[in-house]
Amino acid sequence: MEELAGELELRPGMRVLDLGSGKGATSAFLAKEYGVRVWAADLWIDPTTAAEHIAVQGVEGVTTLKAEAHALPFAQGYFDAIVCVDAWEYFGTADNYLAYITKFLVPGGQLGVATPALRQEVRELGFIPEHIKKLVGWEALAWHTADWWRFQWEITELVEVTAARFQESGWADWVAWSEAISAYRGERGGALDMLEADQGEYLTFAILAARTVGA
Repeated sequence: MEELAGELELRPGMRVLDLGSGKGATSAFLAKEYGVRVWAADLWIDPTTAAEHIAVQGVEGVTTLKAEAHALPFAQGYFDAIVCVDAWEYFGTADNYLAYITKFLVPGGQLGVATPALRQEVRELGFIPEHIKKLVGWEALAWHTADWWRFQWEITELVEVTAARFQESGWADWVAWSEAISAYRGERGGALDMLEADQGEYLTFAILAARTVGA
């Protein structure tokens, strides 16, 4: 989220939707570091649980709620920015999703996404690398290159893409996170096997940012 936020222009008081916010770590970061008001929306994490995790950090200005990405309970044009970290791959690859989500942004509103990426498209490779296929199977079809995302967004003419790049430390950060999770749980996670086999050849994250047309 820190790297993604660097591609956005966030100012105190802005209304920001954190879509797929989990337990609220990214939402707390935004509220604390940028002084924005955050709506932390997640389908799988109970809002009370998320609120408790955020409260422990002494952060205010975050509203937690349960919401499905295709049925968001907000007025159109409500948010100045929408961000999504490590969740967009589950719903944002649909050709018509950008048109849906941008309805909730003000004219010139910002969209920022950090999502798992492959350095080459599966279509170009002709296969899903075995070490990736072993863990996530066909879900890797949703892990696209930054250039794929740029085209996917620009062709709609709904947004002006301001960033579409690989996170160069994406693989290393992913390894560090997986190691931390394994240590916390006391058992080795399957993601570590995948990442160690990959050695950064295919796996990283894509950092994407755009503004809605009509500013």
